[in-house]
Amino acid sequence: MKNKSNLIISILIPVAVGTVSAFFSGSMSLYSTINKPKISPPGFIFPIVWIILYILMGISAFIIYESHSPDKRNALKTYAIQLFFNFWWSILFFRFSLFLFAFLWLLAMIFFIIAMIYQFYQINRLSAYLQIPYLLWCLFAAYLNFMIYRLN
Repeated sequence: MKNKSNLIISILIPVAVGTVSAFFSGSMSLYSTINKPKISPPGFIFPIVWIILYILMGISAFIIYESHSPDKRNALKTYAIQLFFNFWWSILFFRFSLFLFAFLWLLAMIFFIIAMIYQFYQINRLSAYLQIPYLLWCLFAAYLNFMIYRLN
C-alpha cells in the first residue's frame, strides 16, 4: 500500500506544479492573439499534452524514488530543479509576455531535463525513457517560443 501511495504522490507533484503554474500564468488568451508559426498546435492541445507528460514524469520519478541506487538523491534533485524551471516558464511567457527571457529560461530547463534523463538512465532505463516525450515536447516548445519571440 505504501508503494501505491508513493506512486500517487509522485504523480500529483508534477500535476500540482503544472496546475499552480497555469493558475499564476493567467488565461491562455494571449496564445490566441499573438503571431505564431504555421505549425503551432491549437490552444486546447496544450493541457492534454501536459497532463500526459506530468503523469509520465511522476511515474518516472516514482521509479527513481523507489530504487535502491545511491545516486537517486542527486537524480531527484535534478528532477526538482527542472520542475522549478517548468513552473516558472509559463508564468514568464503567458503572464509577463517575456518571450525572449522565457526562451532562454526554457533552454536552461531543457539542459536540466537532459541532465535528469542521463541521471535517471544510470539508475533505471525505463524511468529515463518515460522522460523522452517531455524532452521532445520542450524542444518543440522552444522552437515555438523562439518563433513567437521573432514574430512579435
